[in-house]
Amino acid sequence: MSYIVDVLLFDDFETLDVFGPVEILGKLPDIFKLNFISIDGEVIESSQRVRIESNLYKEEKDVERILIVPGGNGTRENVSDESFISFIRELHNRAKYTLSICTGSALLAKAGILDNKRATTNKKAYKWVTEQGEKVLWVEEARWVQDGKLYTSSGVSAGMDMTLGFIEDILGKAKALETSQRIEYIWNEDSTYDPFYKLYE
Repeated sequence: MSYIVDVLLFDDFETLDVFGPVEILGKLPDIFKLNFISIDGEVIESSQRVRIESNLYKEEKDVERILIVPGGNGTRENVSDESFISFIRELHNRAKYTLSICTGSALLAKAGILDNKRATTNKKAYKWVTEQGEKVLWVEEARWVQDGKLYTSSGVSAGMDMTLGFIEDILGKAKALETSQRIEYIWNEDSTYDPFYKLYE
């Protein structure tokens, strides 16, 4: 079993939203093939001015795909970009799993992907994100939420906890723990434990 992991980049994405999950999935290269993509296949710059070369999305037959959608300041502009939202919808429809980090869930919500699904997001930006999808079953207190093929996480570092939870779901808890230990990361295993909900409520 192996997957192509399409990491969707856009200008002003949040660096850790991408590289937290990438660090984790990259420890299992036989299973997860990382592929940085953007709508134009250009060099993309994060909010922290990290520049990354990206590829154009290429459809391949008989390949399972995972879509990762980060958050960051760039989501504020992209929620109003119809072509970008349509691109996300297309990528999601072709993916076996879709994972969003932080305000990336605003993009999924705008695309209608989260309609009638349970989802969460960054608690500091909770009001703005939830306005992007009135039909979404938003979960206020959660580190991450899984609903079918969809995984959504709270802010920034929560993407790492969600990614380990995703690994647990498809490969088993032992593999998730082994991966967290390799990067010396203390995994918050409880998806319902969310101290930032209380901080910003």
